[in-house]
Amino acid sequence: MDGGSSLNILYVDTLDTMGIDWSCLQPLGAPFHDVMPKKQAVPLRQIDLPVMFGNSSNYRKDTLTFEVVGFKGAYHAILGRLCYAKFMAIPNNTYLKLKMSGPRGVITMGSTF
Repeated sequence: MDGGSSLNILYVDTLDTMGIDWSCLQPLGAPFHDVMPKKQAVPLRQIDLPVMFGNSSNYRKDTLTFEVVGFKGAYHAILGRLCYAKFMAIPNNTYLKLKMSGPRGVITMGSTF
């Protein structure tokens, strides 16, 4: 969760682990800043992926656009403000929880640490 970022980021290692063919990626060339200190980053490509929060009885599903980057990160992906706005979710960075309304009540997503 990154409430300060306007991007959803997916690392290339995660993309390969998911078994997604690179032909599904869309070209992109706009650099972004502040992901790596004092350096600009250029995403390799961009991809639209379906994302689901919750479980089979109470879930929200939508498509998010991710910038695919070629450097290593501590996570599989980073969800930014665009994700929160689309799902109308509220992040709590202290408890590493993400809450949003679902069709059958509040959906709470937590850390897997």
